[in-house]
Amino acid sequence: MSRVLIIGAGGVSGVVVAKCCQNPEVFEEICIASRTKSKCDDMKERFGGGKTKITTAQLDADNVEEIVALINDYKPEMVINVALPYQDLTIMDACLETGVHYLDTANYEPPEVPKFEYKWQWAYREKFEKAGLTAILGCGFDPGVTGVFSAYALKHYFDEIHYIDILDANGGDHGYPFATNFNPEINIREITSNGRYWQEGEWVETEPLEIKRVFDFDQVGEKDAYLLYHEELESLAMNMPGIKRIRFFMTFSQKYITHLNVLQNVGMTSIEPIEIEGKMIQPIHFLKAVLPDPASLGPRTVGKTNIGCIYQGVKDGKPVSYYVYNVCDHQACYKEVGSQAISYTTGVPAMIGAKMLIEGKWKKPGVYNVEEFDPDPFMEELNKQGLPWHENFNPTLVD
Repeated sequence: MSRVLIIGAGGVSGVVVAKCCQNPEVFEEICIASRTKSKCDDMKERFGGGKTKITTAQLDADNVEEIVALINDYKPEMVINVALPYQDLTIMDACLETGVHYLDTANYEPPEVPKFEYKWQWAYREKFEKAGLTAILGCGFDPGVTGVFSAYALKHYFDEIHYIDILDANGGDHGYPFATNFNPEINIREITSNGRYWQEGEWVETEPLEIKRVFDFDQVGEKDAYLLYHEELESLAMNMPGIKRIRFFMTFSQKYITHLNVLQNVGMTSIEPIEIEGKMIQPIHFLKAVLPDPASLGPRTVGKTNIGCIYQGVKDGKPVSYYVYNVCDHQACYKEVGSQAISYTTGVPAMIGAKMLIEGKWKKPGVYNVEEFDPDPFMEELNKQGLPWHENFNPTLVD
């Protein structure tokens, strides 16, 4: 009997729970755990009633002892971590102590420094190997599906991939003057950090949003796309043979950037604590509290997302260019699972990765990024589980 512990109760967690319940032959029992148990109970009410048995629990994911106690009590086969990236290491520690497999959607990030690196989690490789346990890192969309796309492209269409451009477009409109589509704190820290891309064996650093390209996205239209640093660049630079350059672009409207600039100029995006009425608070925590909850955006968001990768390389000595991408409709996602497409495109791959592990297709001792596994069964599941992909062998390249 497969039993899975899902830690986290935000928008992505709701999608993971919904999709697990759509696959009861794999996910026979799930437990949803979070600091706020009422959110877990709400999910049980929304998605329960089918063949998958759902239980809930209160949990402080910053506390290893609490996580260990819950795992020992519930006895899951694996943990799906869709909590905050600050909590990755405590959850990994608990999994090692209790002998269960691990999966997350975002790499560890120290609370006090906006550092998007895998080094802290890669340091667990030997521990997971010795324990005979599998840890799958970054199994959302980007990171996640973008890594699977890369492994698929290399396996089927290239001898060497030289250039990768990851393109993430959100053509959705939620009607608010300003809101973030996932955790505001993580989102804003990501966007306001310096950009970076991999070129010829080293990192090239840029100012935040310094580099812009315009790209015409299928079913979304022409959008301004800005170069950011994204954690999958780090793992792909290591795992893609022959790579010369990897870049990541995400779309933002001018209205969004104007709001963000104002907030940054007045100090509201800062993570440095300030004293207010005798209490120390990070301004970004206050901003997070006043912005709309991303989990509430589903019913009012319309439009589509388009996320994919353009590859350039060689096959049998000849140049090849290839584009693979997914288009996801915000309202279709809401009708199916009650979320907008940003949560959907992260939560569905997390469920698929867990399914791969439980079925033994992605199960080997150690700590791995998704591009280190066989991409074919995952690509098949994307088409079955709501994220069908499209491919184009003569794409418009990003200059």
